[in-house]
Amino acid sequence: MRVLLIEDDINLGRATAESLRCSYATDWVQSAEEAKNALATVSYALIVLDINLPGISGLEFLSRLRNQKDQTPVLLLTARDSVRHRVEGLNTGADDYMVKPFDLDELLARCAALIRRSNGIGTPLITHKNLTYEPASGYLQLEGKVVSLSGRERAIFDCLIRNIGRIVSKNKITESIYDWSSEEIESNTIEVHVASLRRKLGRDLIKTQRGVGYLIE
Repeated sequence: MRVLLIEDDINLGRATAESLRCSYATDWVQSAEEAKNALATVSYALIVLDINLPGISGLEFLSRLRNQKDQTPVLLLTARDSVRHRVEGLNTGADDYMVKPFDLDELLARCAALIRRSNGIGTPLITHKNLTYEPASGYLQLEGKVVSLSGRERAIFDCLIRNIGRIVSKNKITESIYDWSSEEIESNTIEVHVASLRRKLGRDLIKTQRGVGYLIE
């Protein structure tokens, strides 16, 4: 799951990006122009957008995004706390709104809710056969027993469990779990993590479609 953070304040941007990376691959840019370039090359599950950006404002960027029929969920960040400003942001096309300073745990919870709704998942829990999974926290049970996953394992599992019955290509998995801050990716990294998931969750859970990708049926 990959998120785009657009925030020009260095300290706040760094802290927010680090927090988001606990749950998502996160690309952080500091202007609308950089964001435009990022969106031209990467597909994001969510955009976290500051209103007060240099050059093109966050609201103008959001307006242009919606005029282009881009329906990526957008969470606005702003220091403006009046009802008028909140209404303006929501009417421009934002899906949610947080006023600075904000709690990072609440930010993560709101991000999870927006992504869940955009995927058509009304409940915070995903159940499949003998598995129960909570995307927001990464809490996972197999036959009632808690299963601990590494960060990369969780990211791959999350990508597959949100696409039950659909093949997810290796390239899409790689794009969704590695952001620009990641070190160079080994060619067999995904295969190694999938093998580990199979050891923890059962060999038959994740199917391989050779030359195409992986799926959970």
